[in-house]
Amino acid sequence: MKVNKRVLIIILGCVIALAISSLLNFTYYEEYKLFYSSEDFGITVIKSDVDANNNGIDDYTDILEGARIDAYNHPVYDGRYWNLGYPPDNIGVCTDVIWRAFKHAGYNLRAMLDNDIEKYNKEYYKIKHPDTNIDFRRVGNLHLFFMKYAEVLTNDISKLEEWQPGDIVVFGYDTVHIGIISNKRNRKGEPYVIHNSGQEEREEDILAIRNEIDPITGHFRWNAKDLEDVIVYFK
Repeated sequence: MKVNKRVLIIILGCVIALAISSLLNFTYYEEYKLFYSSEDFGITVIKSDVDANNNGIDDYTDILEGARIDAYNHPVYDGRYWNLGYPPDNIGVCTDVIWRAFKHAGYNLRAMLDNDIEKYNKEYYKIKHPDTNIDFRRVGNLHLFFMKYAEVLTNDISKLEEWQPGDIVVFGYDTVHIGIISNKRNRKGEPYVIHNSGQEEREEDILAIRNEIDPITGHFRWNAKDLEDVIVYFK
């Protein structure tokens, strides 16, 4: 059976058009997709050897997931004092992202910090009168605590492989802001940050932008392997 030459040309043209469209769509997606993963940059994701809450998920991933749950809950930004210490789930500030992330991993960050303040009050020089209802919600106090007990890592955001999901980042010489490093990355490989400063999107590509405004003053990774005397678990 003879194939009409005109029909053959039309079919061939359609095939070429589809191929070009697919290539353009792929190129567009790669150029404009919202985020990338560590694997896109050949970066190995580090997993913790510890699973504090025995849920089959390592601590770093649990901390990341806990922070993301808070981001999804989208609590209203409100830093008021609460007589019982913990604000309701629908209210929070940047520090609430941290203790909630730690709670999700099985750790009672509030109790750990309160214990340390009681033992080493002079080290927490910003605290004039310890208050267990609010001390764990102060960036400066968390910064000092992590300086003592967490792994202290680079503040250089160009060292992409050293920024891992579940890490903690502190901004500002006056320790004005704190967040959790995401497993999402931008086109440059810089990680997103999960944080709460009252913004609409709580998981953002703001590491470099915020660093320009409030330079990074702390980058930490919680490794509980040798912290038996410090750890308090959430019951």
